Amino acid sequence: MSRVVNVARERLQRGETCVGIGVRLVRTPEVVRLMRGAGFHWLFIDLEHGAMSLDTAAQIAIASLDAGIAPFARVPRGEFSMATRLLDNGVLGIVMPQVESAEEAREIVRRLKYPPAGARSISSSVPQFDYRAPESGSLTAILNEASTVVAMIETAEGLRQADAIAAVPGIDVLLVGTNDLCADLGIAGRFDDPQVDEAYRVVIDACRRHGRQAGTGGIRDRAAVRRLIGRGVRFVLAGSDATLLAQAARAEAASLLAPAPEAPAA
Repeated sequence: MSRVVNVARERLQRGETCVGIGVRLVRTPEVVRLMRGAGFHWLFIDLEHGAMSLDTAAQIAIASLDAGIAPFARVPRGEFSMATRLLDNGVLGIVMPQVESAEEAREIVRRLKYPPAGARSISSSVPQFDYRAPESGSLTAILNEASTVVAMIETAEGLRQADAIAAVPGIDVLLVGTNDLCADLGIAGRFDDPQVDEAYRVVIDACRRHGRQAGTGGIRDRAAVRRLIGRGVRFVLAGSDATLLAQAARAEAASLLAPAPEAPAA
């Protein structure tokens, strides 16, 4: 049986930076080709804050499988039934928000991985294998290897427990949700606060100790993100279709509404 390709996971395993983009507004598979063509490595299909249905998310994920971009999905905290249905329908990575303890991380792995790594129920017909019904042992081993589990660090408690979370087998990435973390630390919007720098130091160090990868999300300052990459962050969420569309729309409107240059005198 052929392996399942997860471009983002393979880049992480080689120590390379992989950059993703959030999908919240676009509801059709065209977003897959659009973002792949732009150079992104993974999609962040947002079912925590977005209004997209599970069915739509699955269609986007299935379109991604052969397009050279990895479909990841963020689900609401603890929504394991949603997460496993997404994994059964094309998604290759689950992002779980607000992880705050090793116990919680172990439960996430248990629910999202097949035996022996976890206790996820087996579906013998999945798009990753063109809906064939392979021998279950091969299916579970290949999908366990291809799937990625991302724990978001978004609270002060999650930050305190970062080392214990990173130590849990099966956790692949600790992704700092910078917006929510700043809010929980009482410094909402202050991304240049020393506490943010310290938070990333804690997460990056924990990931290095335990062979995981550190991630960043929520920071719009490109120079700040580049500095984090220089410090060892490899899993980067660059924004979303909504932010890109809004930025481009504002720039276009501003350019057209700017005062016209005066005509030269005759």
